[in-house]
Amino acid sequence: MTSGAEERDSAVKAGGTRRENWKIIHRPHYGRWSVDAALVLFVVGLAWISITNPNFQWDVVLKYLFHPAILSGLSVTVRLTVITMVLGVLLGIVFAMLMLSRDRFLSGFAAAYIWLFRGTPLLVQLIFWFNISALYPQISFGIPGGPYLFSFSGNAITPFMAAVLGLSLHEGAYMAEIVRGGVLAVGRGQSLAAVALGMTPLQAFRRITLPQALRIIVPASGNQVILMLKTTSLVSVIALPELLYSAQTIYARTFEVVPLLIVVSLWYLLICSLLSIVQYFLERRLGKGF
Repeated sequence: MTSGAEERDSAVKAGGTRRENWKIIHRPHYGRWSVDAALVLFVVGLAWISITNPNFQWDVVLKYLFHPAILSGLSVTVRLTVITMVLGVLLGIVFAMLMLSRDRFLSGFAAAYIWLFRGTPLLVQLIFWFNISALYPQISFGIPGGPYLFSFSGNAITPFMAAVLGLSLHEGAYMAEIVRGGVLAVGRGQSLAAVALGMTPLQAFRRITLPQALRIIVPASGNQVILMLKTTSLVSVIALPELLYSAQTIYARTFEVVPLLIVVSLWYLLICSLLSIVQYFLERRLGKGF
C-alpha cells in the first residue's frame, strides 16, 4: 500500500514538473491587427488633413476661442442647462409619482402631460412659448370666472424665460418616464415588506426603493444632462444669445463660418467630456455592491 501511494505521489510530482515546463503560445490575430492598423492610419490621416487644411483657419479658431462674446454665450448655455435640468428633474419626479398613483384622474393627467410634451417637437414648443403673448396678452392666475390672485402681461416673458419654460417642460416629460422606469425596476415586494415592518410608505420609498432605483435613473439622467446641454442650441431661433447664437452673430459679420462653428464644437466637447467624467464616478459610487 505504501509503495503504491509513493508511486502515485511521484507520478503527480512528475506531471506537475512537466506542466511547469509547458510553454503558452498565443494564437496570432492577424485580422484584428490589420483592422487596428487600418483604423490608426485612418484616424492619423484624418487628423493630418484637418490640421494642414488652411480652410479650417485654425488661427481664427484660436482667436475666437476665448472671445468675450463666446464666453458670454457659453455662460448662458451653462446656466440654461442647469436651470432646465433642475426644473425638469423636479417635474419628472412629480409626474412619475402621479403616473404611479392609483388615482386614475392623477395618472391620466400625468399621462396627458407626457403625451403632449413628448409628442410635439421641442423647436415648435420654444417658438410657441416665445410667441405666447399673441395668444394671451394678459396672463392671470386665480379661480376660473372669479377673482385673480395675480396677473402679468404676456410681453413680460423674455426669450430666456421662454427657453426655460420650453426646455424644462419638455425635459420633465422624459424625466418622468426615466424615474417611473427606475422605480418600477425595484421589486414591489421590498416596499411592502418595509411597510409590514413598521415603515411608512414614504420612508419605505426613501430608504428602500429610491437607493436601488437611482442605479437605473442616474445613467439615463446623465445622458439627459449631456443631451440638454447640446439641445440648448435650439434656443438660437428665439434670439437668445447662447453659445451658438453668439457665434452666429460673429460670423454673420466676419463671414468666418467654419472657424466659429469649430469654436462652438470645441466648447461643447469640453463640457460634455467633463459631464461624462462626473457621470462615470456617480455610476461607480451607486454601483458598489452590485
